[in-house]
Amino acid sequence: MTQALIFDLDNTLYSEGTGLELRVLEKINEYVSSFMGWPLEETHQKRRERARRFGTTLEWLVFEEGLRDVDGYFEYIHPEGEERCFSPDPALKTLLDALDYPKIILTNAPMEHALRVLKRLGIESCFSRIFDIRYNGLVGKPHPKSYLRALEESKFPLETTVFIDDSPKYIRGYKALGGRAILKDELDRFADLGFERIRSLYELSGIL
Repeated sequence: MTQALIFDLDNTLYSEGTGLELRVLEKINEYVSSFMGWPLEETHQKRRERARRFGTTLEWLVFEEGLRDVDGYFEYIHPEGEERCFSPDPALKTLLDALDYPKIILTNAPMEHALRVLKRLGIESCFSRIFDIRYNGLVGKPHPKSYLRALEESKFPLETTVFIDDSPKYIRGYKALGGRAILKDELDRFADLGFERIRSLYELSGIL
């Protein structure tokens, strides 16, 4: 029985079609290129290889490459005004309000980004708490503690809390703990992975 919901933020609470995540990825590659002294055209592949065993590029930079200016990193990849690609979404607020469960957000992004996005969409009142990457000591999903600390702090039982995310890696991490996870697969790319999937958040009420 479902008693609570955990939502990812980016590309989960809004459509991939906004292009925001692609712009963030471009800025991550620019930052890494400068920090590591790599040619920009080589950075994406090298970054993916080097950061593979970490949940985020930031974790790799901090714990393996000695990055100390975490705030500077976030300011570069999540500049003010990034949320202008959105419009308020009253229908999404109606949908979330109709899902009659306590709801929190668990994101590998920083709090300032999450607050800007939620405010722009007009859905900040739908969630009782945001757990960002700083809350988890810069160790994000899919590390077990990122899920377990949010669950414990919110007093949500793992067994009755459903996690919704657009990343198969993060879905796999929650399922490994024994929880139920639903993949938002907007472009129907991951049918072969065997996860419980939705194309749109508007399908949630029918399967919870």
